[in-house]
Amino acid sequence: MPYASVHQTADADFPTRWGHFRILGFEGVAASGEKDEAIALLMGEIHSTPALVRVHSQCLTGDVFHSLRCDCRQQLELALSKIADAGAGILIYEQQEGRGIGLMAKLKAYELQDQGRDTVEANEDLGFKADHRGYELPAEILKLLGVKSVRLITNNPEKVEALESAGVQVAERISAEVEPEASFEKYLQVKRDKMGHLVS
Repeated sequence: MPYASVHQTADADFPTRWGHFRILGFEGVAASGEKDEAIALLMGEIHSTPALVRVHSQCLTGDVFHSLRCDCRQQLELALSKIADAGAGILIYEQQEGRGIGLMAKLKAYELQDQGRDTVEANEDLGFKADHRGYELPAEILKLLGVKSVRLITNNPEKVEALESAGVQVAERISAEVEPEASFEKYLQVKRDKMGHLVS
């Protein structure tokens, strides 16, 4: 959704096992008054070269409970490792659970997947698009941070297009491909074959 305003709400010290970050809170307010929130983890100098950036959608099941139905946690950890190795970068963490359909709908989609539907079919059976996410808020956050050009860690061409169309140049796409697990092999195949994700 387009935002009438996006502003920073917090900035704090944030040590992690990948290294030392700042954690920044952001709130976007739509013309309708609807609010959206995201956080950004910042490390090092982000303006001297195109910043290393990961836009990560919240995945409670993967990020918190280490689910092996998806590759979300592995991608999150890969991105944090890459930023730490580079000594600089930004991880934007958005509240877009289940490709934007929300946690309860995602669990219903899991149920449909257990009955033989793939991730795209399950979302569509529930009345959603295959991918219900938007990336306007991350783009606005990057602009607010003064970041005009990025090296984006993603397998999803839609993220590249969304940032570019919002006025943030993607100087390079860096693969977010992780070591596949048997439990999410089909999940990755569907991402590749039906959603155009750049995975082997």
